[in-house]
Amino acid sequence: MKHLIFVAALSLFATAAQAQYLGTGTNPNTHTSSGYTNTHGTYVQPYVATNPNSTQRDNFTATGNVNPSTGSVGTHRPRY
Repeated sequence: MKHLIFVAALSLFATAAQAQYLGTGTNPNTHTSSGYTNTHGTYVQPYVATNPNSTQRDNFTATGNVNPSTGSVGTHRPRY
């Protein structure tokens, strides 16, 4: 029973932490990249991406994740 209460409390805490940045429109785990022209002469629009870290599982394109800016669902299987 104690374990169940702990899990429920932890879930509420995680949800509140997520709602904190969703309400302000900024996520401390992301950054915005400016638009640029690549080497082939194609203009790439500015975009929001997750900050670099040691895993790909939290990237917007990874399976199970949704990009909050575009609403697109991730389809790539993380390599690590």
